[in-house]
Amino acid sequence: MLKQLHISNYAIIDEINIDFSQKLNVITGETGAGKSILMGALSLILGDRADTSVLMNSEKKCFVEGSFIIVNKKEAKEFLKENDLDADEELVIRREISANGKSRAFVNDTPVNLVQLRQLSSMLVDLHQQFDTLELSKSDFQREVIDALAANGDLLNEYQQLFRKLSVAKKELLDLHEQKNQFTKEFDYNKFLFDELQEINLKENELEELDNELKLLNSSEDIKNALTKAYYDLKESEQPVVQQLKLFINQLQPFSSYHRSLPELLQRLQSAQIELQDIASEIDNINDGVNYDPKKIEEINERISSGYKLMKKHGAQTTNELLAIKNNLEIKLQAVLNIDESILLKEKETEKLLQNAKQQAETISKRRQQQLKPLEEKVNKLLTQVGMPNARLKTQSTQTELNFFGIDEIEFLFDANKSNRFEPIRKVASGGELSRLMLSIKSLVAQSIDLATLIFDEIDTGISGEAAKQVGIILKKLSQQRQIICITHQPQIAGKADAHYFVYKEIKNDAVKTNLRLLTQDERITAIAKMLSGEKPTSAALENARELLN
Repeated sequence: MLKQLHISNYAIIDEINIDFSQKLNVITGETGAGKSILMGALSLILGDRADTSVLMNSEKKCFVEGSFIIVNKKEAKEFLKENDLDADEELVIRREISANGKSRAFVNDTPVNLVQLRQLSSMLVDLHQQFDTLELSKSDFQREVIDALAANGDLLNEYQQLFRKLSVAKKELLDLHEQKNQFTKEFDYNKFLFDELQEINLKENELEELDNELKLLNSSEDIKNALTKAYYDLKESEQPVVQQLKLFINQLQPFSSYHRSLPELLQRLQSAQIELQDIASEIDNINDGVNYDPKKIEEINERISSGYKLMKKHGAQTTNELLAIKNNLEIKLQAVLNIDESILLKEKETEKLLQNAKQQAETISKRRQQQLKPLEEKVNKLLTQVGMPNARLKTQSTQTELNFFGIDEIEFLFDANKSNRFEPIRKVASGGELSRLMLSIKSLVAQSIDLATLIFDEIDTGISGEAAKQVGIILKKLSQQRQIICITHQPQIAGKADAHYFVYKEIKNDAVKTNLRLLTQDERITAIAKMLSGEKPTSAALENARELLN
């Protein structure tokens, strides 16, 4: 609910502070006193665009600030959380307009843009002004009214969760079909590439190892000559190195006891002799294994050439990269074989979700259909009460493709003059008719829908007497569930108020200013009497005013 509204330096308002009742608030005043200015100021915190012409004093900023109680406003709290805004029990929305035309908006002292402000304020205030494009003409609201009367809330939530799953499954199925089409296009080419790699059947690091082996074979004669010479010098020359070491040992052996270092030196010579004998044997073995083989060289050259062609073709640098490419191709080829099974499983899942969604949508639709005629009858009865005896509401429901809200498209049609020519509300209803029609509908669903604060600007246009009295009764009843703010010229409506505010003009510092005050009980009697009989109310008018208040 709107707890408080503060306006400063707006049009001919110097400064006004209004504390609203949580039930029915009525604002009255002479024509031109500034009631519409109040609505203009309020519309700023609802997200309307600012205009510097509203600044009464161009040297000061214009401030409009509204304090809202949002204890039971789950939707508003979720919005605040999603937008990283403080979510206390009391919410303060402020709008500032500077002299240069710059406008700023704040929610709990945090700057917000106009889009955010409009989204949030729409959850808090429902403003009905004459000739506005009202929420009543929107198909979403019309469907919500029927769902509220049908108590479809939980069913609709379950259905919408199911519909989301269905949408995801359909998207996944579409993706699988697209993958299959892509796989099919690429299958033959991938199969050709895989077969090439499969045919050559490379092992890990094979090309690198073959390259080293080829270098060995191509240099085999030089290597063999070097190994032969090394072996010859170590063991078979006229003075082989191994034999010379043995000779050195024999020469030094008799003197080993004469010098303390000789035994260790002899030990080292013996170790060197044994090591060189082993080296000579290893050289001989290696030499036996190194042979020039033209046929083997040709075979290796051919395999390396085939391997390098494939490396170049696939942009690979190593044998293992080629093997990784082969494995990837194998996965793609296997995916083609597996995707049909995946598609079949996804089709079964999607079909099951679709059937469940259709079944739930049909249940919701039946419950909606059951409320159409009762809504027509109740609204049309209320329209007669509020001074529109010739007006008729007709509900029209057509089935559509399965969507997020079910299978129904709800349309409210209106005939203002018993012409039996029903047209969409937005085309035929005037501002006053729309306001009273909205009042009639919302009074029926007030307990079922989490309505925002309802503000009716001159809902009484074109009515008086009994019709005005009935509007007052409906407003009073509606205010038991929701806060109502109503600007009116009708005493019958003003008499139902829980809080009655009077807008007036006064001369202040040689300038005309708009002001507002909350009337006491005696002041209300006088104000309503003036609405009944003029500036100087008669005793009969005063008595009548007392009756209206009682």
